[in-house]
Amino acid sequence: MADSSKSQSQVEIKQQCASMASTFSTEMTADERVPFPFFRPLSQKRANTWIISLFVILHLGAFTVTMIVNDCWENSYGDCALKPLRRFSFQPLYENPLLGPSASTLEEIGALQKTLLTNNQQLRRIFTSPWLHAGLFHLIINLSSVIFVGLHLEQEFGSFRIGVIYILSAITGSLVASLFVQDRPSVCSSGALVGLLGTLLSGLIRNWKSYTNKFAGLVATMTILMTNLVLGLIPYINNFANIGGFMSGFLLGFVLLFKPQQEKLARNKGGLFEFDAKDIVKCRKSLDKPVQRGSALVIFALLLAGIIMAVLHGIDINKYCSWCHYFDCIPSKWWSCTDKAFHCEKLVSSEHLTLSCPNTGRFKVFPFTNISEARFQDICNLICS
Repeated sequence: MADSSKSQSQVEIKQQCASMASTFSTEMTADERVPFPFFRPLSQKRANTWIISLFVILHLGAFTVTMIVNDCWENSYGDCALKPLRRFSFQPLYENPLLGPSASTLEEIGALQKTLLTNNQQLRRIFTSPWLHAGLFHLIINLSSVIFVGLHLEQEFGSFRIGVIYILSAITGSLVASLFVQDRPSVCSSGALVGLLGTLLSGLIRNWKSYTNKFAGLVATMTILMTNLVLGLIPYINNFANIGGFMSGFLLGFVLLFKPQQEKLARNKGGLFEFDAKDIVKCRKSLDKPVQRGSALVIFALLLAGIIMAVLHGIDINKYCSWCHYFDCIPSKWWSCTDKAFHCEKLVSSEHLTLSCPNTGRFKVFPFTNISEARFQDICNLICS
């Protein structure tokens, strides 16, 4: 008898959920709308933000390792920015305008580079480059944006969803960057951040009627996006990773996000029906726009599969698009965007090293003679470019 009553209750729950799905999705009063994530204090939402915190720690650790390997004080014989930092000092701004390591260090630590991907088949760089930053300025802008955007999203939609979006956006961005990469090192850490921005935008579109402060939120999202795209025009930051990350995050937002007020409605309305609040939340999540979710998932899967196949076949889109490289780096008097490996002549005396570039006639004298081959190529490229 008890089992029969329980079965009857479950049937009623399913019927009520089916009838309520359209009602909850269409009826929404001003009191039920919620502010856009940027405009809600973090203290009013769930305090669990461990996944974004973990990603930030990993990025900081990777940058620390990068600067230890770079060791400007030793490898550049003190020709560094912020010299009091000694081993952690940076390459001079004329070499790295983002106040960071040398090109050879980025190459050594795992940045993307055309010859290493195509000739040496070092596909591991697709997974290492999303954790690297080109310099201190890049690190500060990127991580502050990740913290600002990521914490709100994680507390709104949960650690698992945002963690999946972050990782898949980072990998997708790196894969897209591999199709456009040139023969100079570049990092892809901004791809994951831009993926979160894409998720934020798709969530805004998907739940347009659920939010207040919509236009202010849209302006804030686009401002952060444009800031990172402009930053990507400087050498060593791959802007195509931003494009790939944005596409990934935008599609996954339609797949994984849900209406932000669902749990609030469930707690408020649960007492009016003969089943508890958890049943309402579960019902609404499963019935919320399944066609839209499925379509976005199929598009993302096809897009990712196509990009992976293109990377495995070694396709170089630069051969078919002669102007695309300008979207990744715009030449300036403060830096060079060339990806050529120049040849320099070396003259060594007892105490000095002279490097001269036959192409330009420029030369530079250094008060040392012992220099690694990688560092020699860094300096040669600077003199010739």
